[in-house]
Parts: sequence; C-alpha cells; structure tokens
Amino acid sequence: MTHTLILDIGKTNAKLLLINEAGEVLAREVQANEAVQGPDYLELGVAALEAWLLRCIPALPQRERIAHLHISTHGAAFCAIDGERLVLPPMDYEWDGYGAHREAFHRLADGFDATGSPDLPLGLNAGLQLYWLQQTQPAAWQRIRYWLPYPQYWAWWFSGVAASEVSSLGCHTHLWLPERQQPAAWARRAGIADLFAPLRPAWEVLGPVKPDLAVRLQLPTTCQVHVGVHDSNACLARHLHAVPHGTVVSTGTWCVVMAPGGTAAALTPGRDELVNVSVEGGAVPTARFMGGREFAALCGGADPALATLAALDELLAQGWAATPSFAEAGPYQGQQGRVWQHGLVQAAGAQAVPAHLRPALAALYGADITAELVASLANGAAASAPVVVEGPLAGNVVYNTALSAWLAGRRVLRSTDALEGTARGAWMLADWPARARLSGWYEPLPEVGQDLQQRLHRYRNQRTALLVSI
Repeated sequence: MTHTLILDIGKTNAKLLLINEAGEVLAREVQANEAVQGPDYLELGVAALEAWLLRCIPALPQRERIAHLHISTHGAAFCAIDGERLVLPPMDYEWDGYGAHREAFHRLADGFDATGSPDLPLGLNAGLQLYWLQQTQPAAWQRIRYWLPYPQYWAWWFSGVAASEVSSLGCHTHLWLPERQQPAAWARRAGIADLFAPLRPAWEVLGPVKPDLAVRLQLPTTCQVHVGVHDSNACLARHLHAVPHGTVVSTGTWCVVMAPGGTAAALTPGRDELVNVSVEGGAVPTARFMGGREFAALCGGADPALATLAALDELLAQGWAATPSFAEAGPYQGQQGRVWQHGLVQAAGAQAVPAHLRPALAALYGADITAELVASLANGAAASAPVVVEGPLAGNVVYNTALSAWLAGRRVLRSTDALEGTARGAWMLADWPARARLSGWYEPLPEVGQDLQQRLHRYRNQRTALLVSI
C-alpha cells in the first residue's frame, strides 16, 4: 500500500497530511503562517514554510511508502522565479499599499463580463499585485522566467518543473477568461501572460521530487509531484462528480459558495460574487464572505463549542441579532457590522452579548449570510440541485439548524468526513479520475420543528428590517 503526502497551505495555517490509499490520515503536522514585512510590501512567509517542511517531512512515519505529493493553497498569491530561485516573494493579499496604481490597473483590466473577477479590496485580485510589481520592481521583473500561482510554486519547489493550472489562474485574479479558457487580454498586452508556465491539469504528474531534495526530506526518489490546486477548488473537486451540479458551501476562514450547475449571467460583482474555474476548466458561479473571521469576531473570545441548541433558544428569546459586515469582504463589504437587541443597536458590539450566547449568534449570523448566498446562485441546474456543507461549520449544530430552516425545500447535506475538504480534494486529485466519484461521507441536515422554524424566520425578517433601517 502506498501513501499520498498532502501540503495544504491556508491563510492561517499550513498542514502536512499523510494519507493512505483507503483515505485514512496516518499523520498530521500544522504550522501557523505569519506574514513578513519585506522592504517594499508585506510578504507571505515562504522561508518559514520551507524550514518547516525540511524539519517535519523527515520525521513523518512510513516515508518509504509515500508515492504521491499533492498541494493545495489559498488563492491571490503568485511567486516569481528565474528558473532556479525565487525572484519576488509572494505578496500577502491583506497588504494594501497600491496607491494610484489600483486605479490605473482598473482602467487596464478586462471587465467582469470577460474575467468573472470583481474589483476586490486589498490585494485580493492577483492581477493587481502583478501589475504593481511590474510598475515598481523593474529590475527584478527583468529576471523573471515564470510567474507561478502559489500551489504551482510549491510543486516547482519540490520537483523543479514549472506549470500553471486553471483553478489558480481563474480564482478572482483578473488574469483569466473562464469562458474562453485563456489569459485575459490585458495580461497578454502587458506581457504578463508570456510569463505563465505551461498549463497542465491539477492532477497531472510533473515528475519526481528533485533527487537532492528527496535525500534531505528522506522521501523515495520515485515520489511523484502533482501540479496542485487552488484550495476552494480542491473542496469543489471532491463533490464535482459525487453530487452532480450540487452547490458546495466550503466553510473556513473564507466561506465559499460554489454552484457549478448555475449560470454566471446573474452575478453581482459588487457583492463579492465571481466566477471560479473548476479543476476541469468549467466556469463556476461563486459567492463568498469571510465567515471564519466574522465568526471569531462575533464570538469575541468565547468558546465556539458553546453554540448549542439551548443557547440558540436563549439567544432568540433575548432578542439578539447581528447585521453585516465584520470583515472587509463579502456581499456587504464596506458596511459596518452591528449587534442589536430587541431592535436597538448595541454600542459595545459583540461584547454586549453574554459570553455563553456569542458563539450561537456567530453561527446564526454565518448561516444567515450563507443562505442568502445560496439563494443568490440558485439559477439553472443549481436551483434544484442539492446543497453540500463542509468544513468547520458543517459540525456546528446552530449553523446547521438555521441553514436547514432557511433552505427548506432544498436537499441539504453535510459532509461527515473528518478530513477537511481541501486535503480530501487534493488526495482525490492524486488519483483522478479514479477517485472522482468517491462518496459515503454525506448525511442530510435534520429537519427543524415548526416552532423553531417560525422563530428562525422571524429572526431573519427582523435582520432584513434592521439592514433596511441602517
């Protein structure tokens, strides 16, 4: 039996997972990610991740059985290499020092109708990052051989083979035309598209781990490195064929709602709605918000495990509510989040809520925004297809109860897989399409009693009225 090593780099943490052919996790290592202030911009901590990999991989059990290595990372991150080394470190997408270059970029970039990329805050459009670097780092720019999306950078670090991949090029970058499946016109005119490495599928093998690196990592010289994938699209891949046309709700730092059965025509870019690109190249209508970050803000330090049905009952009885937004992204970006009791705004915000009720409010708020986004993408085949919830909130009883009530009429499933969707999707892509239809980790959300359902609908109507009143 051989094993697959998954490197899963999220914005908050990086994880190494050793998974056997049966899909069981044999070992797990976690490293917190920290940005580094470089001379010109805030950088992702590449050096720290390299040191962690060099330290942790040689300590993994059963290394001699590792036959595949697959990588999943967050989006909005690109690395410039000269063929042998990193030339420009990846920018942290939360840095916002673009100044007048942002406006100049928006004048150049193809429109939303072509790219499916809205104009996002901070550095969440990777095309803006690359444009700014082209304008401000001319000497370094001359040395660039390839611009690699973050998953493909790490695949290159392991294998020495450079590649590009559609799910990373097409995740709100302004660099890709999803319908035409080619680089954006502005990126071609600017010479940026000329620096993209050859396009290869996420599941394809690039080659073995570099011999000298295999020795340092104590990996077999036959261990094959795959191209890699954008993390949200790794989550989508695991359900793409198991639940055809299903709308996938991937929860985490970002809560991303993806409707491969929907149509992009009705998307509203100002609400952080966009077109993602699946690993198979299909355009995927998508909406999102920073649910994990907003959940933490509303918890205000309280233990998330306090989100119980008893707490939900007490929360509704006391008249608490929350209106968006508590992060700089999502359908209500730019709007100040507020906490209310019996229709009166609370100056202390989340801290006004009793600590034992805050996690229930946070979960209720997350379910509220999720239900709104699912409804906004409910067109075409997505209008009647099942909804699949996965990630941390899939195990939250308050979130699931509210979502079940607010999506009544839709078949709503939750993933019971103990392994997070990004890692499971990457594992499946290490043997694609053979693993594409694997399932067995779905269960329907429980139906909600009539009394609680009515109370939850009253809460939602109240939240809508409060938003209108602001």
